[in-house]
Amino acid sequence: MSTSLTLDGVEKGQSLPDLTIDISVTNVVLGALATRDWRPMHHDKDFAVERNGVKHVFVNTPHNAAYFERYLTDWTGPKGRLGRIKFRMKDSVFPGDTMRFVGKVEDVREDDTGCGWVDVVVALKVGDKTTTTCEASIALPADANDNPWQRRGADWKP
Repeated sequence: MSTSLTLDGVEKGQSLPDLTIDISVTNVVLGALATRDWRPMHHDKDFAVERNGVKHVFVNTPHNAAYFERYLTDWTGPKGRLGRIKFRMKDSVFPGDTMRFVGKVEDVREDDTGCGWVDVVVALKVGDKTTTTCEASIALPADANDNPWQRRGADWKP
């Protein structure tokens, strides 16, 4: 995305565009390697099945977080800056699954420094099951001349 959202382009209750991602074994393993997670349940199917009792290797926590960050910043564009993110994993994502991210704007506000903020809730779904929920606060430019990435010190209050 080459353009950034500005605060006036977002409304409470607005839906974010869905994002779907097909998960493969390679995808799971590369995510584990990229996050330096050497635990075998993320790259060794036999270990995952026999020792962990799951059906296959599965997406790890940092990789899951990266997908949420991607989803949110794809929506905001390059000037969107994550301030806070928290998520709760309820189930695993396995090779062969198609992840679908569904988001909604919960609040739009400005802080006392003039920084624009959007609070969103996101659900990661596999089929009809929600595997992870997420809440995030994202700084957006107040107007075309603003850039949350330039905020420092007392002007940055995530």
